[in-house]
Amino acid sequence: MPAQSHITDEMQELVGREMRRWVSFPVSSSDIRRWAVAVYYPESPPGRFWDAEVAAVSRYGGIVAPEDFNPFAWMVAEPKGQSTMAAAASNPDAIENGFQVAGPGLKHALNGGIHISYGVPMRPGDVITSVTVLAGYRERLGSLGLMLFTSIETVWTNQSGEIVKTGVSTVIRY
Repeated sequence: MPAQSHITDEMQELVGREMRRWVSFPVSSSDIRRWAVAVYYPESPPGRFWDAEVAAVSRYGGIVAPEDFNPFAWMVAEPKGQSTMAAAASNPDAIENGFQVAGPGLKHALNGGIHISYGVPMRPGDVITSVTVLAGYRERLGSLGLMLFTSIETVWTNQSGEIVKTGVSTVIRY
């Protein structure tokens, strides 16, 4: 007898809906420099991240941020004053509950991985907008029963609408 689906009609209607939108403060050269120093420590970071003369003659034509730079690391400009350092939710139904919809009621949730694609680099003065949507659900039978795979897509764009990065993360619930 096939396992009954965890995906309700109400959950399926959430697919494509926005979960969160953040807007960064303008990225500063100092933000980029400090991030690069931390990432490359104890080595010195490449000049394109901190030395205007070196960066000017690079293929980027100016200072750029490392690809993993996070302009939302401590606080966001919009929603005003919101910290991004909130503790991870321990509620496996938190995704659906955020939409005021009942989740599947599963007991366990774990990180199923993330895939990131990069676009244009972030530069000093950029204001980054991050939009996260519920991208989809799928199921698979495992040794512990029917597992629910939830895909969440986050797209970062700069003030010109250019894509900075796209990430798709997967949450596995069982």
